[in-house]
Amino acid sequence: MIPEYPQMKPVRLEDREEVLRLLELYQPEICELTFANIYIWRHWEIPQFTMINGNLCILCSPPDEPPYFLEPVGQKRMEQTVEVCLAAAGRLSRVSEGFLKRLKPSYPYHIREDRDNFDYVYLTSELAELKGKKYDGKRNLIKKFEKNYRAELKPLTENEVQGCLELVERWEAESPEDEEKEKARTWAAALAIKVALVNLTALKLSGLVAIIDSRVEGFCLGGRLNQETVVVHVELANREITGLHQYLNRECARSIWKEFRYINREQDAGIPGLRRSKLSYQPDHLVKKYDLF
Repeated sequence: MIPEYPQMKPVRLEDREEVLRLLELYQPEICELTFANIYIWRHWEIPQFTMINGNLCILCSPPDEPPYFLEPVGQKRMEQTVEVCLAAAGRLSRVSEGFLKRLKPSYPYHIREDRDNFDYVYLTSELAELKGKKYDGKRNLIKKFEKNYRAELKPLTENEVQGCLELVERWEAESPEDEEKEKARTWAAALAIKVALVNLTALKLSGLVAIIDSRVEGFCLGGRLNQETVVVHVELANREITGLHQYLNRECARSIWKEFRYINREQDAGIPGLRRSKLSYQPDHLVKKYDLF
């Protein structure tokens, strides 16, 4: 049971069904608002749950920025709920444009655009087909991969978890970050991926694994965000295998996530190379996010 404010509780797997029920009613559009995302990043974001005016509120306290609340999940007395959140933490962050539009126009708040956290959302059919000149580069990389490698694709099940964990270990060991801050972030990302893999079934995640020469060389992992959208929480591939990342991206859209209209591939975190990569796939739209204070 999630307590009423000012009581809070750390995220636990036992909260899953209650939180999933509230999220299903809310139909969120931002990648942060899945139980899986909240749970796998709990060692970094230190999230806590509380109920305010019947709304689920999530306080995050990461080590690299001041504490913040995510947008409240619900529809009841929202202006008053926001006021309580602001009094407690000073700001809401990763707030969607849709949430802002539901607040009364006269509400006295300030907003600041958070471009680094915009979500990239793609039409599943576009990623599955890669039609047209704009995708020439992606198709060429996939052709090169298919010419040079014979990959076995499998749904990501408990049987493939160990191979995926070994790939995460290799990825973490090969990461070139020198600064302590970047090392910490890589450690946190690796831990989040491991938690997702170990709790694959409990978190209701699905994915696809690419096996080459009897070794897992890439996998993707995601879950339902809303009725039309799946969110990809993890995309990992051997950096040395040209075209594997593009191949996996296409195959996921063709198979395990084909029933969804949209694929949300999360944000770029302000990383220039990641921004170029996500833009190169021609998103259908970006989910804009803001700080509210």
